[in-house]
Amino acid sequence: MATVYVTSTDTFSGKSALCVGLGKRFLRDGFTVGYMKPVSTVARKVEGRVIDEDAEFIKQTLNLPEPMETIAPVILTPQTVEAVLKGEEKTDFAAKLQRAFSEVTKGRDVILLEGGASLREGYIIDLPTPYVAELLKAQELVVVKYTNNLQVVDDVLTARARLGDSMVGVVLNAVPRQRMPLVENVIKPALQKRGITVFATLPQERLLLSISVTELAECLNGEVLCGHEYVGELVEHLMVGAMSVDSALTYFRRKPNKAVITGGDRPDIQLAALETSTKCLILTGNLRPSPIILGRAEEVGVPMILVKQDTLTAVEIIEQFFGKTRFHQEKKVRRFERMLDERFDFDAFYKELKLEKGAFESAS
Repeated sequence: MATVYVTSTDTFSGKSALCVGLGKRFLRDGFTVGYMKPVSTVARKVEGRVIDEDAEFIKQTLNLPEPMETIAPVILTPQTVEAVLKGEEKTDFAAKLQRAFSEVTKGRDVILLEGGASLREGYIIDLPTPYVAELLKAQELVVVKYTNNLQVVDDVLTARARLGDSMVGVVLNAVPRQRMPLVENVIKPALQKRGITVFATLPQERLLLSISVTELAECLNGEVLCGHEYVGELVEHLMVGAMSVDSALTYFRRKPNKAVITGGDRPDIQLAALETSTKCLILTGNLRPSPIILGRAEEVGVPMILVKQDTLTAVEIIEQFFGKTRFHQEKKVRRFERMLDERFDFDAFYKELKLEKGAFESAS
């Protein structure tokens, strides 16, 4: 059995996406797959249950039978952290993790473990990434999100210094298209000369950074006025409608799959946006649109979100969320799968893990 710990040096690097993509590829190649999130610090209460939404999404996507209590056995809520700090929490978290792991491994060829927000997490309960990997005999695959040339190299070398020889390699993620030649031809060879395998360099994709209409409404605490059946649509661009109506159509046609933010008192701009590739209209200032605008939005299937904020504030809030949303949409999953098929060196990865397609005997 092979155990892969997908971890990263920072938040929102693409760990969940990589777990989904690898898991689905393993299944296509004939392996039986298990999944766990050993330590979760991002769980929240949903319908009376405390769950990790990423772990639950992966459980559903990979069709895993284990209960969430096994898939995410150690959940650090604020209450748990406070109890640990006060010395009131007596749980043996390592033993709890090992029991769950023994359940997940039954009959599996490959186990995917998803790390926390960064390599710093877990120390408070003596379950940091290096120790978890050692405890569960896992090899770490590190996802590093591109920020700049110096940072990406430093992040990779930091991960190697902390994890040591058990680090099987890295994936360089969200590389801007204009930086891809330099990353492929300079940074990747330089890392490999230091003994670090780069299994993939993945380009930045607008679709993977996108945010759903539902998420937009939630982050703005807005009211969806119409088009409720389209709130799962993904928004890739954000445009502000503050120009004259004469130039609005030309401006809005520059970006597809966009959200347009404009004042609720600008019906001319709202109509212009509805004539282009718009996924939703965000009306600021708590000013409701006219029935004519609402009717047109319903007709073309564009949700309208009414918010209390002014336009500038709404834009600032939304920009904080782009690239930091959950990987829970089928469009994102399919696109990421294609990217891995095109750019991930599965032959080298399987060789490192000692996996052979069609020849691996499952553990009993």
